[in-house]
This record gives sequence, structure tokens and C-alpha cells, in this order.
Amino acid sequence: MTDLGVWVYGVCADPGAANTDAADTATAFGDARGVDGEVVRVVRAADLAAVVGSVDLARFGEDGLRRNLNDLDQLEQIARAHHSVVGIVAQRRPVAPTRLATVYDDDDRVREVLEEHAEAFRATLDHIAGRHEWGVKAYARNRIGDSEPSPPPTSGSDYLRQRQAALNATNESRRAATATVESIHERLADVAVVAREHRPQDPQLTGDKRVMLLNGAYLVEDEAADRFRGEVAAAAREQDELDVQLTGPWPPYSFAIIDAEDPRWP
Repeated sequence: MTDLGVWVYGVCADPGAANTDAADTATAFGDARGVDGEVVRVVRAADLAAVVGSVDLARFGEDGLRRNLNDLDQLEQIARAHHSVVGIVAQRRPVAPTRLATVYDDDDRVREVLEEHAEAFRATLDHIAGRHEWGVKAYARNRIGDSEPSPPPTSGSDYLRQRQAALNATNESRRAATATVESIHERLADVAVVAREHRPQDPQLTGDKRVMLLNGAYLVEDEAADRFRGEVAAAAREQDELDVQLTGPWPPYSFAIIDAEDPRWP
């Protein structure tokens, strides 16, 4: 027989299905399929529900995950399946997503975690109710510091002067670009409930060779979504040197975090 573990996708309020058996299929979430192609179900405790799936430990146990997470193609497939399930749940109710590759031995352990951290989970769900995450990225349209080519240097000292001038121009361009994206971030943060600046993504991961200057995440009240989109569009129109891109709405991956003083979802 195949050894099975329990992959956890997220935590939400108990959907209140008629059958409260912890192992029943979560029809409340439709035909969602998980990372192993499994039917998604729920494990219930303390008026909470963990959205889970039974997965083959040969693939998704510690050793299998180590192999999969080191294979970029496999990692992308797993991440897409995980996020797809979270997205389906989020269409129906607030959900606190779990980090990728949260796997337990059985449903009993999942239930124990729900009971142990029930207060923290409820606080998180209250915090994200009626809100979604939006992402804003800003890219430099040109390479920072690009300028008109200088004439060939006529001497060693002339070369050094040109080199220093080019370095100064690059530093000034970088300072100006940084100030601009900080201004955009602050402008959008004024509309959001909470805002965070993530580290710019590596071009090798994004496939975009341009320099990413802003990788912002914003938790926005659903009632303020139109205003937020309008502010992003206005910021994009006002910038000649930057390409400003909006993504979302998403489940609140950047904001569904339990207070550090409480035990975190392991």
C-alpha cells in the first residue's frame, strides 16, 4: 500500500458541511484537485477547517519533496497546484494560506494543530476578511545609468574622467529611481490596510531582463479595490522611466501571518 501524508493548503472557518466527519470530502470547495491530483477535503476542529489532500509520501515526504523542490519544473507545477486550491477556497471564504510543502503524518495531527493555535488562526481570518492582496511591480524601462555614448578618450586621464562621470550618472539614476518607487509605494500604502515591500525578484526567475525596482504587496479592503487600481493606473501614467504593473486580487499570502508571539503554523 502507498504511504500517505496530509498536505495542508490553508485554514478557513468551518464551511459547515452536513457531514462533520473530519475525513469527509469538502464538497463546499467543488472539484478542487491538489498537488498529487487528489480530491481536496477538510479536517475540522475548533470551528476551523484545514483544507487538505492525501498525498503520496514517496513524492511528497521529506525525501521526495527535497527532490521536487530542487527541480524548477516540478516546483512550478507543485506551486501552481497549491495556489490553485487556495484560490478556489478564497473565492468562497477568507482563507489563511499555508506555506508550500506543509505536510503532516495524518488528520489527527492536523486537528491537533487547529486546536492548539485556534485563537491565532481566528485572529488571522478576522484580519483578512473582506480584503485581498494586490501586487505591484515596477521595472526600469532602460538600464539604470544608460546615457549617450561618450567620444573615445584622448588620454588616460580623459578615460578616468569619463569613467567617473559614468559612475556618478549611474548612482544618480539609481537614487532617483529609488526615490520614485518609494513615492509610489507610499502612495499605494495610503490606500491599503497593510503594505509590504518584498525583495525584487531575480530576472532568472521572472524571465524579464529589466531591473525590478519595486515588488510591493498590498492588503486592500474590497470596497477600496477600485480606488487602489486607479492609483496604480495614475502612477503608471506619470512615469516615463518605469513600467508599473498590477497583479491580483490574490489570497493574502503576504499578510495571513500569525503574530510572532503566538505559535506559528509550523
